[in-house]
Amino acid sequence: MTRLAAADHEQVTLHRDPCAGYTGIIALHSTVRGPAVGGTRLWSYPDVEAAAADALRLSRGMSYKNALAGLPFGGGKAVILGPAPTEPAARRALMRAHGRAIESVGGRFVTGEDVGTTVADMEMIADETAHVAGREGGVGDPSPFTARGVLVAMEAAASLRWGRADLAGRRVAIQGLGQVGMRLAEMLRARGAELIVADVRAARVAEAVADLGATPAPVDEILAADCDIVAPCALGAVLNEASVSQLRAGVVCGAANNQLAAPDADDLLHTRGVLYVPDYVANAGGVISGSVDIAGWSRARMEAALDAIDETVRAVFDRAAEDEIPSGRAADLLAEQRLAARPDQRTG
Repeated sequence: MTRLAAADHEQVTLHRDPCAGYTGIIALHSTVRGPAVGGTRLWSYPDVEAAAADALRLSRGMSYKNALAGLPFGGGKAVILGPAPTEPAARRALMRAHGRAIESVGGRFVTGEDVGTTVADMEMIADETAHVAGREGGVGDPSPFTARGVLVAMEAAASLRWGRADLAGRRVAIQGLGQVGMRLAEMLRARGAELIVADVRAARVAEAVADLGATPAPVDEILAADCDIVAPCALGAVLNEASVSQLRAGVVCGAANNQLAAPDADDLLHTRGVLYVPDYVANAGGVISGSVDIAGWSRARMEAALDAIDETVRAVFDRAAEDEIPSGRAADLLAEQRLAARPDQRTG
């Protein structure tokens, strides 16, 4: 309760269905710009408190992400306490219980897939609620769009750092080869980048080595790789005093959420002269793709919003230079301005 009282969220609810083995948390950070939109994460948290802390962080990040991406959405997040069921019937029961929890929020929250959930899970959730995106027949899997958004952000950062957006010949170290990380690796290779990769799953690394000519690196050494760009694409909190001090890259730009282990990591990156693209700016492509299902946008409008991540990156660094502050703080200030604006003042 102390943590919740200190948070700036509109609503946080705990949901349980013992028959389905379901315990979930839905956190609505803001509905100022529209319904709170954010994915559902299924993870084996040590306890409910840890799950709540994750939901609070992630939902706030979604508010900022959606605001800076110009989307007519607020920010929210749902987490389901794992472990994930192994039997199909048990997983269906779990997802349908989650669907009922979402329905009980009354349309103020719309979800999609996230770590630990899939497009198939969204279909099962949709048995109980209409407030779900990323389904078959719609845009579907958001990971290709997330990867594309990271690529756009990376090219913008390269232009700011080295004077050209072309990534051919650049050495990019990718931490995490999940759906987004592997797709990003494929896109980078197609643009002539050299890849260094790490993942806890040896098979994924082997695939990247065989198919993309990547160089493997140990998981605990990838952030310190000799490269131009580091792309964190696994779980968050990887940028801390120790890892930042070991960085050899000039740019950090990846898909993982909550990359900064603590706010002072932003200052450390700034002090070292590392150009850090705030995670919720770089990884907005997935939620942008949801605008087709949720807001009825055309594909063309959605594609234009993906390309506009370039403009957002540049706006963040313009603000950072103007105020002489780290890029993470600059992004926060820009997002907070949009969240504070009255509806008739919003420009998207």
